[in-house]
Amino acid sequence: MEELLKYFPSLSETQIIQFTRIGELYPEWNEKINVISRKDIDNLYPHHILHSLAIAHFITPVDGTTFIDLGCGGGFPGIPLAILWPECKFHLIDRIGKKIKVASSIAEEIGLKNVTFQHGDISECKLKVDFVVSRAVMQLDELVRLIRRNIAPKSVNRLPNGLICLKGGDLGGELGRVNLPTIDVPLSDYFADEYFATKDLIYVEM
Repeated sequence: MEELLKYFPSLSETQIIQFTRIGELYPEWNEKINVISRKDIDNLYPHHILHSLAIAHFITPVDGTTFIDLGCGGGFPGIPLAILWPECKFHLIDRIGKKIKVASSIAEEIGLKNVTFQHGDISECKLKVDFVVSRAVMQLDELVRLIRRNIAPKSVNRLPNGLICLKGGDLGGELGRVNLPTIDVPLSDYFADEYFATKDLIYVEM
């Protein structure tokens, strides 16, 4: 929690309670359903919660902005972002039912009212949203192709609608296969922790 408050010192009392609570709930759930590597659960705040919130350094959405979290797993980045932006709406999708079970249960336990969940595939989702967010779900060009029809045509934010994803490693080949305007931000621009030295945020305008 200290890492979180270091980079987000203006959290409300409600948000602090919610972020503290998920720090307790994820390890409890992970004992029953493995949604985070057991080797990594002790790094929940920097490697998962703070990593998810890198998106909040890139964009400050207006109230009412809508998001799909594709391949949400146990709820990242959707749940941390939903806590941070209570006036925005999030729809979390994953193909693995047990992961959706964990994410939806945690959201309910902390009282999140701005999230919905879908067990299934993005092809089954008819929603049109401002942004799709994801963490290392698949190759970038494939991701762009899959979500194109889910991006609303009219933007309500200063940043045009599109994809915001968190990825790691050498992204040169992936970026080269996407013929749309892109922005690549090293997460070391946002966070000093060594973990983020090889992590990037990729935005694709759609």
